[in-house]
Amino acid sequence: MRLFVAVSPPAPVIDALRRLERPDVAKLRWTTPDQWHVTLRFLGEVDAPAEVAAALSGVPEALRAVGGGEIRAELGPATAWFPGRQVLQVPVAGLDGPANAVARATTPWDGPSRTPPFRGHLTVARMRGAARGPARLAGTPIAVAWHVGEIVLVSSTLGAGGSRYRVEATVTLS
Repeated sequence: MRLFVAVSPPAPVIDALRRLERPDVAKLRWTTPDQWHVTLRFLGEVDAPAEVAAALSGVPEALRAVGGGEIRAELGPATAWFPGRQVLQVPVAGLDGPANAVARATTPWDGPSRTPPFRGHLTVARMRGAARGPARLAGTPIAVAWHVGEIVLVSSTLGAGGSRYRVEATVTLS
């Protein structure tokens, strides 16, 4: 099963994202609300998702041990392209602590040497093929903050219209 650990945005964040202009651009696929999340750690193929869920149950205590009180995520301040202009995203700050705790808890499933450094973001569009996205889509202002109360273990199934996700487990942080 293909798995990742994420934070799901609440309704006010989804509403703000829905208000973004979505021009029709050749080879650009806009993501949908059911695809919006901030990946804390991608695990890839895992044979025992229940074991990952059990390991994640220790994340709240790990956060408390390092003085992690309320977790506040901040989306924005504007849309941006990752280098190569293939992925249009909105940066998300404030999730380094949970991402680090998740990385430690899930090390048996994806060693630290294979995992790129955490870079909080929410993907809003992807280019198909090798096309580069139009620079004008970057810089659209959007800024929303929210309290993060849980993380989710999600399974991912790849498909023609983009990935489809299913929550396999939820861990309450506070």
